[in-house]
Amino acid sequence: MLRRLNLRDVVIVAELELELGAGFTVLTGETGAGKSILVDALQLALGGRAEATLVREGAARAEVSAEFEMPAALRPWLEEAGFGADEETLLLRRTVDAQGKSRAWVNGSPATVTQLREAAEWLVDIHGQHAWQSLTRPAAVRALLDEQAGIDGQALAAAWKTWREAQVRRDEAVAQRDAMARDRERLAWQVAELDKLAPGAEEWEPLNADHQRLAHGQALIDGARAALAAVTEDEPSAASLAARAIEALAEVTHYDASLDPVLEVLRGAQAQIEDAAHTLAAYLGRVEPDPQRLAELDARLAAWVGQARRYRRAPAELPALLAQWKQELAGLDAAADVEALQSAADEAGRAWRAEAGRISRQRKRAAGPLAEAVTAAMQQLGMAGGRFEVVLVPQEEPQSFGLESVELRVAGHAGSTPRALAKVASGGELSRLALAIAVTTAAAPTVQPTKAGGLKAEVKAEVKAEVVRPGTLIFDEIDAGVGGTVADSVGRLMKQLGGSAQVLAVTHLAQVAACADHHLVVSKAAKGGQTLSALQAVEGEARVAEIARMLGGERLSGTAHAQAMLGAQQGQGQGKRKERAR
Repeated sequence: MLRRLNLRDVVIVAELELELGAGFTVLTGETGAGKSILVDALQLALGGRAEATLVREGAARAEVSAEFEMPAALRPWLEEAGFGADEETLLLRRTVDAQGKSRAWVNGSPATVTQLREAAEWLVDIHGQHAWQSLTRPAAVRALLDEQAGIDGQALAAAWKTWREAQVRRDEAVAQRDAMARDRERLAWQVAELDKLAPGAEEWEPLNADHQRLAHGQALIDGARAALAAVTEDEPSAASLAARAIEALAEVTHYDASLDPVLEVLRGAQAQIEDAAHTLAAYLGRVEPDPQRLAELDARLAAWVGQARRYRRAPAELPALLAQWKQELAGLDAAADVEALQSAADEAGRAWRAEAGRISRQRKRAAGPLAEAVTAAMQQLGMAGGRFEVVLVPQEEPQSFGLESVELRVAGHAGSTPRALAKVASGGELSRLALAIAVTTAAAPTVQPTKAGGLKAEVKAEVKAEVVRPGTLIFDEIDAGVGGTVADSVGRLMKQLGGSAQVLAVTHLAQVAACADHHLVVSKAAKGGQTLSALQAVEGEARVAEIARMLGGERLSGTAHAQAMLGAQQGQGQGKRKERAR
């Protein structure tokens, strides 16, 4: 549950530390005192939208921190995200500066807003005063049932996407069949022409080198012969001159040792000259003009250059061009195979229907219990004899969300036929139905299959197996528009819910406030030229005075009425405790 909420420089709150306990807590106060600011601040800490308007006038930044008891089911997520889960508490912190820029932390470590939101889904469930509006939106109604059924729609959405893409490819192939046929014919001709050449990936450079050598074969032979003559055959030759120099130095080096290195160099040169002569002789022995081979190379080179000019590419690019065309041709062949594309679309459709059928069965299993629970809650909210139904309406055409839409139907009194909620319910009935649904769904544990988004598979599997219910439930003026005995029922329902979860309600109803285990009063006052909000826990006479203020009327009668209401609630609480003890 939420243990502590700290605010600094938020709207009209300079500094506030709120400690919360278990059970049912109400926040009351005059309109505009700042009750909803506390809820807005908590939503900020839970990853809500950050706006500069949240910063108190004159302050540099607003800061909110929320301390929760550590939920055991959230530990794998925290460990995987690197936030640490060794402590018994979980601390979420958020700041917003005057420019609207925000920063976030989880357990003291920097975090993203997305990570705050992921953590929040395990911690708090907030129901606003306009919750009834979502009951008229098909997507919200379907999401409500899917949440109760523990449905993870990711596989269904992925199957739908695959199916739609397969259908698009098939339709495009049918629509572009003639154009694709012309493209395929052109590509096939080009591939055939280049395939006649069959340009090797590593052929162009060796081909050029061989052609260069054979085209200048006689010049190479003449040059090699002249070099061999100069090295060994002419007089004087390089070899004889080197031998003469070696002989001259060999006779005198014993007089001066500094000439020894020169002598060694000359001997090395003599050896290299002899090697060169040997290599030249071997070269001349194997090289001779080859007109036939030169003609073959001329033809091959001309074919390469001709194809390169035809397709306006460098000759070296021809192998890559041929590979590209073959790939494009294969793609056109596949795209033009309408039968194969139709088969793929049919298979994707069957996969989607199988997943949609599984989702439908989950929805059907959850629809009945949800309807029964809301019907039971309606009996306590001024709709005695009324009946609530959750109906699955088959779709004429497949939709991304499944085979059916979800419709809420209600009969406001006994004997009437349930009809679509938006058509038969009044504004007041919608508010009460929203409250009944909120209390019912908040009290029922739901499987949260997607809470571990972004985790490793083994951690995600562990978390998906958990049955999770947020430990803190917040009702922000959801009881607006009700009163009288219905308000008494609302208060009792919330107090009952507080037995299994921490419940925090912002309310204007004295009947609801009288049922609370803890009562916090928000007030505002001028201080130093500014209007500031303050919070105080009230008990005893102070609580009686606040209940009386909420009731209105004359002071004495209001006080007496407030005391009677609180006394009645305390008596009921003692009676239930005695009953449990027996």
